[in-house]
Amino acid sequence: MNSDVNRLPHGAKRPFRLIVTGGGTGGHTYPALTAVRTLQGRLAAIGQALEVLWVGTAGGLEERVAASEGIEFRAVATGKVRRSSNPLKLVSPANMKDMGRVPLGVAQARAIVADFGPDVVLATGGYVAVPVGLAAKMCRRPLVVHEQTVRLGLANRMLARAATRFAVSSESTLKLLPESARTAAVVTGNPVRPEVLAGQPDKAVEALGLYGFDRHLPTVYVTGGAQGSQQINTVVRDILPWLLPQANVIHQCGPINVADLRQSAASLPAELAARYLLTGFVGPELPDVLALADVVVSRSGAGTLAELTALGKTAVLIPLASSAGGEQAHNARHLADAGAAVALVGEVTAESLREAVGPLLADPHRRIGMAERARSHGRPDAADRLVDVVLAAAA
Repeated sequence: MNSDVNRLPHGAKRPFRLIVTGGGTGGHTYPALTAVRTLQGRLAAIGQALEVLWVGTAGGLEERVAASEGIEFRAVATGKVRRSSNPLKLVSPANMKDMGRVPLGVAQARAIVADFGPDVVLATGGYVAVPVGLAAKMCRRPLVVHEQTVRLGLANRMLARAATRFAVSSESTLKLLPESARTAAVVTGNPVRPEVLAGQPDKAVEALGLYGFDRHLPTVYVTGGAQGSQQINTVVRDILPWLLPQANVIHQCGPINVADLRQSAASLPAELAARYLLTGFVGPELPDVLALADVVVSRSGAGTLAELTALGKTAVLIPLASSAGGEQAHNARHLADAGAAVALVGEVTAESLREAVGPLLADPHRRIGMAERARSHGRPDAADRLVDVVLAAAA
């Protein structure tokens, strides 16, 4: 590294080198990407370049995201641990086969870290973070681990003792860390894309053609994620005749579900149908849709909750039952216990959704109070806080 500095023109700063690892899901991938963009902007402001290498799983979401951002990508072998409450099932043939790949992944990652010579390694979770994080420790490079959820993910739990700094999204996570790792822990929040925070309600009306909406009524935004949720779609469909007389509804249902739901909505009276927008996917207009929404009905993944709390949105949360370790249910309960959301955990029916949404639509003061409590849990500056930690670890 010193020889690199000696070859630079007088006064020039050598590029800051970052290895980022994490992926498998958007919950691990997009916070990492937001941190990279924020770090790049911070360094550019002082005339320093950023060189990034993303280490992930071949064919994973992180590889596609890195390619779309022009970030160099290297793949390493990973092993997945299939969770089970039965200890005997942890030694299943599939687990044993995958765990056998971990030493290979660590060896590959160690070679990559040694060759790239990063100032810092940033790990945001997912199985691929384990070999790369361990390689950072072996190569004596600073390791910053970021946890997006209230509870510790399995990969990050394994890296806790190897981390130079451990960034968490919630105060509640600190007590879950091994005692030896708590002194290296800092609460940053979960990075939120800056464009999400800059939405404008009128732009949503214009972009989506919501001219039949009654702006004197509250607007409900329903989303089950990019692919939609059959569970959420079904209960919302069943309460539409009750819901639409008192609210406008934007329903993002997933591309494959549009036709069936459109057929169901065809029987709505014209004056109600005018206040209902059914769409398979919400793209660049999402920040504006969120700005327009008075109530959001959604899943409770870490990224979703980071956005909703940063914006201070009143939300009815329907956790994905199959999320790893019951993570989404735990996230939803955490906010609900603080009065910052309504959580519908377990079996969700049209009637239970109606009972959850009804009081929020009927009482603006209740909505405002919940939104304020949600905002108190949000950290819109989380990306900057995480970048502070990365730069401090490098120093």
